[in-house]
Amino acid sequence: MTRAVYIVDDDDAVRASLHSLLSVRFDLVIRNYRSGDIFLEDVDELDPGVVLLDFHMPGATGLDVLNAIQGKKFVSVILTGQGNVTLAVQAMKAGALDFIEKPYEADQLMAVLQRALATLEETSEERDRTESARAKIDKLSPRETDVLRGLIEGRSNKVIAYELDISPRTVEIYRANLMDKLDVRSLSEALRVAFAAGLFKA
Repeated sequence: MTRAVYIVDDDDAVRASLHSLLSVRFDLVIRNYRSGDIFLEDVDELDPGVVLLDFHMPGATGLDVLNAIQGKKFVSVILTGQGNVTLAVQAMKAGALDFIEKPYEADQLMAVLQRALATLEETSEERDRTESARAKIDKLSPRETDVLRGLIEGRSNKVIAYELDISPRTVEIYRANLMDKLDVRSLSEALRVAFAAGLFKA
C-alpha cells in the first residue's frame, strides 16, 4: 500500500534532507510544503498521511497546523530544535503523536515514522469501520432506531411495545427489519454495529 508523508518545514535544507532520507522507502509518496499556511490550503484535498511538522514557522506555526487538522485523517510528528521539549509536550497535547529533536538521527526518525504509519493504518481501519456502521444505521427508520435503543437498554419486546405504544408483534417486525438492514443475525452483532457507529455509548 502506498502511504503519504507530508513534510511541512520552512527550512529548504531540512525539507531536502528529509525528502532524501525518506525516498529510500519505495512505498512512500512524499510531498513538501515550505509553510503551514500552504499545507493548510491543500489539506482538504490530501490523502490520509503522516505530517512531519516543524514547530517554528512564519505564518501558521506547527501548533496552529495541529489545531487545524485535529481529528482529521493525519498523524503528526513535530520536528523541534533542541531545548524545546516544553513546546513539544504542548504539541502532543494538541494531537501530535511524537516529537523529534533536530538534529535528528536517521534511525530515530525512521522508528518514529514507522510508528506513525502504523497508527495511521489503525486509524484508517477504525474510520472505515465507523463509516460502514453509520451507513447501516442510517438505513433504519426512526421506529426501528427506537426498537434498537430499547434492545440496547436490555428491554424485552413486551416492554418496548408498551413504551412505544405498539403491539409486541409490531416490535418483532421492526426487530426483524432492523436486523435485516444491519445485515446481522444476532442481537449482539446488532449492538456491535450500533456502538461502532457511535449511536449509543458503551
